[in-house]
Amino acid sequence: MRKTVCCLAVLAALCATAAHAATWQLDPGPDNRLEFTATFEKTPVTGVFKDFSIRFDFDSQQAADSHLNVRIRVSSADMSSKDINQAIAGKDWFDFARYPEAVFETREILGTAGTDRHLARGTLLLKGVRQPLALPFSWKPEERLLEGQFLTRRTLFGIGTGQWQGSDAVGDEVKVKFRARLRELP
Repeated sequence: MRKTVCCLAVLAALCATAAHAATWQLDPGPDNRLEFTATFEKTPVTGVFKDFSIRFDFDSQQAADSHLNVRIRVSSADMSSKDINQAIAGKDWFDFARYPEAVFETREILGTAGTDRHLARGTLLLKGVRQPLALPFSWKPEERLLEGQFLTRRTLFGIGTGQWQGSDAVGDEVKVKFRARLRELP
């Protein structure tokens, strides 16, 4: 009888833990947006990455055991101008041919107790350069919604070289903002 009770207790504990852990991925649709805003001659200019994927392994009870991976097809960048889109494909900017993908990978996720706010710490690999990145985000599982934003500097990644290296015409600071609807994997 004692063995049965112990086995049931262990099974219940495992089931309770598993109920909190889930794996999510991007659910394709119009709710998803990954945008970046830079400045040109002090005027904000916004572009979007149209092709990106997200894998989010999340345990609400153990945020530290969670993991976030975002992959971006850099050539999907669209700044609503044929000329600008052609320019950012080149070596001075994103260099699509040599660096087709950017990747954000977490090493830890910190949670704020009782809220949907979290902080993902990891690295962003962009144009062959890996830099540490702290990404504040909110996760609303009932809405399946992942949202956040952060600031970075384009020159950290060698974006805007040659005549664009300075920040007189094109500002160094870039705001990245995202909103993604996810679906739980079985």
